[in-house]
Order: sequence, then structure tokens, then C-alpha cells
Amino acid sequence: MLFLCAVALLLHIESAVSGASISFSENENILHFSETVEQRETAAWLQVAIREAAATLRISLKDLAAVCVSAGPGSYTGLRVGMASAKGLCYALKKPLITLPTLQVLSAAALAAGALPGAATLLCPMIDARRMEVFTATYDQNLAEISSAHSLVLDEHSYQSELAAGPVLFFGNGSGKWKELTGHPHAFFTHADASARYMAALGATAFHNGAFADLAYCEPLYAKEFYTPVLPKNV
Repeated sequence: MLFLCAVALLLHIESAVSGASISFSENENILHFSETVEQRETAAWLQVAIREAAATLRISLKDLAAVCVSAGPGSYTGLRVGMASAKGLCYALKKPLITLPTLQVLSAAALAAGALPGAATLLCPMIDARRMEVFTATYDQNLAEISSAHSLVLDEHSYQSELAAGPVLFFGNGSGKWKELTGHPHAFFTHADASARYMAALGATAFHNGAFADLAYCEPLYAKEFYTPVLPKNV
């Protein structure tokens, strides 16, 4: 089935980090954006927010060209909720699914903030993964992946080779603990949040390149196994 068209109406869903957000875009232009900071209510909020946005825009969800979802890494529960919502819509509407790396979405947010310290700056998004651990990756300023998403336990020796090569911009809700560890002159920091607001250009590029996920088998990128502590038995 051929999905490509000149003007692509896309729905974007982001629920991987904190709270959730949605946006509708036409090619790279945002038509509507809404968000919530209440992560515990994400599942119920998403469906209502999508319906209300469609009503505000006076469109039918059948008009969508595709659904884009922020696919991780991030919150285990948030990722599952976002992916389930996106896949459910795609199945019901018979539309393709586009999965975007959450760390790439976060990097797009940092670029939009315009805080680059130099022309050759490396982008290093960080999502908090508890204690001194973060989910991270590196991108160039064209958002091309340099190193893939992985979990990293930070210490004073982290990022030695990257910082020796030139300026690195760190951002995301995990970057604060790295800022406390490093005093390197090539380490720069800015504020950026993963949000559906910054998925439009990435989604449009993926759509026009035909970069669709396998709807039956795609899963969130967790980057590490979900851990449930074993409680001691009562004696």
C-alpha cells in the first residue's frame, strides 16, 4: 500500500519522559499543540486530547497520513502508553506508524533553543535513569546519529574523548548530575525538553522517506531491562 503524498497531515505523540504532549502538523508546520505534566493520567489524557485537537482543527482522524510516536528510551510506563496509543490508532485507521528516537526529539528541541556554543558542537541529550545513570546518545547538528542510544553510569571520566575533540552541548533532565561532575571547558549545558512540538520536521522527513515501522512487531526502545525490586518475605 502506498502512503506517500505531497502534503502530509501527521499526529505526533510524546510520552517518554515526563507527562505527555501531542501535536498535529502539516509537513513541518505545527497546526496544534497540547500537553500535560501529569504522567499518571497520560493514558486517559492522550485519547481526549487527540479528539479535542481534531475537533478544534475541524479534521477527521481519517485524514491523517501517519502517526508518529516518540519511541524511547525513557519512562517504561510512558513509553508503553504512547506506543499502545499510536499503534491502536494506526490499526483502527489503517495508517502507517513512524517511530522517532526520543533522544533525537530532545536534540531537535535543543537546536530550536539556539544555544550552540560553536559550529562543530556535538549534541548530547541525557534522560534521567535514576541515581547516576542516564539514557544518552550523541548527534551532530544535522541530527545524524553519532552514537546510538544506551544507558550510562556517569563518573568523572565520562565523555573524555568527546570533550577532548571539541565542544559538547549537554541537555535533558539527566544533564544536571553530569554538570555537577564535570568542569571541562568544552562542556556546555542548556535546557531542553522532549516534546511533540519538536517532532514535526523529523516526522515529515521520515514520512517522505517512507521510513515506517512494522506495526505488528515494533516495540519501545527501553535501552535497559525493566527492574522490579524483590521484597523480602515476611517471616
